[in-house]
Amino acid sequence: MKEKEMKYQAPALDKGLDILEYLSAQSIPLSQTEIATGIDKSPNEIYRMLMSLEGRGYILRDEVSGKYRLSLKLFYLSHRHSPVDELRKAAQHPLEELANTVRQSCHLSILYMNQLMVIIHAKSPGPIALSIEEGNLFPLPLTASGKVLLAYMPDAEREIVLNGNSIYNSYADKDKKKFLSSLKEIQKKGAYVRTSDLAAGVIDVSVPIGRGSTGVIACLTVSSLTALNTNKDIDNEDILAEAIKSAKKIEERIGVPAL
Repeated sequence: MKEKEMKYQAPALDKGLDILEYLSAQSIPLSQTEIATGIDKSPNEIYRMLMSLEGRGYILRDEVSGKYRLSLKLFYLSHRHSPVDELRKAAQHPLEELANTVRQSCHLSILYMNQLMVIIHAKSPGPIALSIEEGNLFPLPLTASGKVLLAYMPDAEREIVLNGNSIYNSYADKDKKKFLSSLKEIQKKGAYVRTSDLAAGVIDVSVPIGRGSTGVIACLTVSSLTALNTNKDIDNEDILAEAIKSAKKIEERIGVPAL
């Protein structure tokens, strides 16, 4: 552990967060002993913390079994602000930095009603730039961002989304297999770089926001107008490297744990 981290440690707070995270992960009521075992503490060590969390309404204790479970307080607190608004705020500065560095437009997208929604866009500083309107919806199978989001979905969720997608359902069986194979390749590489299926002369460079235990929550894409790319000092690999840096900055701002 870093010296700075050790200096500012708050053991009691860590213990309380461990309890909340463990109860959340188990999804069933647990006894004091079971919780203690799960977070590698003794029952006596967590007694006062359980009393405090119960008193503040974060956990509930069953009168009969004496077991603890999470209350709805965390859910209530998390829904007092819009997650999309928080994501937009976190992404604004990193996206503007990215657009200025690579001199191309970039945007952040999320899954919405089985479609791709652009939630924030940063324009290229050049006099001519590709503009993607915020709030627009696009079909998942035809966009680089959509393919990245699909690639990182749990298998069951992806199957439901694709089964309800008219574009995917219009593919022949061999094309469906090819499409699913491409999603596995995206997950393997951790990024997607390809000519756009929706706009001629555009190359999309896409990276996920999230991963790990949090899952992918958004996709960052740089859309390069190849015909107007006069900056010979930066290529797609350079753009990808800068996009990854920007994605990490956004993840830090929204509290996604580092891989």
